Amino acid sequence: MSDLPSEPPAPAQLPPELRFIKRLVTILTATMIVGLLVIVALLVIRLAAPPPTLPELPAAIALPEGAKIAALTFAKDLIVVVTEAGGVLVYDKSGTLRQELAP
Repeated sequence: MSDLPSEPPAPAQLPPELRFIKRLVTILTATMIVGLLVIVALLVIRLAAPPPTLPELPAAIALPEGAKIAALTFAKDLIVVVTEAGGVLVYDKSGTLRQELAP
């Protein structure tokens, strides 16, 4: 009478290798989603934090003749200046030269 089957066929089971790959892809997807959520959370936490306060600076710092600043670092009670010639100048918070290290 009709060529159509009366019941749908039972689904065939996947081969073991294909099931293993399917699990690996699912685990990798879940890991990537968790990693992305962690990155977004860290960015939100980091960007929501108040910016660091700048240290108090003296009105002026007198550099030796011909010295040009290459880098400037602020320590707890010191200001360290590295010159382009490679010298290191250490100043206190008032701007007075405390120590000079030659290159």
